[in-house]
Amino acid sequence: MGLYRENGQRITRAGFPAVAVTNAPQRVTEDIYKTEPYGRGDGQPEGSRRHLLYQAGTIVTPSQIDRLFTAATIGTITPATGPAAGGTTVTITGTDLDGVSAVDFGPTAGTELKVVSATQLRVKAPAGTAGAVNVVLTDDADNVSKTNGFTYTA
Repeated sequence: MGLYRENGQRITRAGFPAVAVTNAPQRVTEDIYKTEPYGRGDGQPEGSRRHLLYQAGTIVTPSQIDRLFTAATIGTITPATGPAAGGTTVTITGTDLDGVSAVDFGPTAGTELKVVSATQLRVKAPAGTAGAVNVVLTDDADNVSKTNGFTYTA
């Protein structure tokens, strides 16, 4: 017995036409649920519902997993200014903020981070030097920044 190409040429073991898979499947080890807000007309109170997304044992690829973690976006930062001494409670609105684990004001981490919802979080600005700094959110999917998003006043 032998293996052959469509044109009749024999295939050797060393010449077997295959490449390594870069998006190798993975087995989910526990049930994974997804939450979604109730839609208008659902007849439900404000809030969200949870449904089974992947049952334990399901085979998924890394690219499928990556698509589940949407990068956050920054819409507004309020207030956008505060004293150089720090301590200003800042509200950040945007999308997919529920995966944010840290907020940096320039090179310094904010404190007392509270994720209010997927569209809002609050954080205390640290002390800084007068001038504008980038605000950077550390997120499950990728870091997101708003250039000159906060300005320290003297």
